Amino acid sequence: MVEEGEPAPDFTVPLAGGDAYNDLEQFTLSDALGDGPIVLAFFPAAFTGGCTEEMCTFRDSMADFEALDAQVYGISVDLPFAQNVWMQEHDLQFPMLSDWDHEVIHQYDVVLEEMYGSIEAAERSVFVLDAEGTVAYRWVRDDENPEFETFIDDVRDVVVDVVDETV
Repeated sequence: MVEEGEPAPDFTVPLAGGDAYNDLEQFTLSDALGDGPIVLAFFPAAFTGGCTEEMCTFRDSMADFEALDAQVYGISVDLPFAQNVWMQEHDLQFPMLSDWDHEVIHQYDVVLEEMYGSIEAAERSVFVLDAEGTVAYRWVRDDENPEFETFIDDVRDVVVDVVDETV
């Protein structure tokens, strides 16, 4: 289990940019470190109500995260092609990471084993990493979904604290 204060496990996965169905490139976490905090927002599945609401709330708060030089990435086990279509449908202007082989959800210990009683997906969770890749914040849903506007404001406040610690 990845805990606060520990180094975030490194990984390489496809990144969906959202500009077209085939807008894909490789993403390696360690290559993204150093420019500011990173928010990894794990969600169970694109095209579902709660996940769409959460990612749209992040979308609506992106100016706040960008002002802090924070990078936000959604991450799910969806194929990147599906993520691109979903991003276009909802005007999601931040990249999605495709953990299609389920390795990252196991590394971060955020496996939702029986989504709809049959498939393994990501448990709704958020990790905030500092510029060096240390986990500064870890949240994993243990009950119902939070009120997303309040929750994402709380995540932004954590990012502010991470930025303040590095100044």
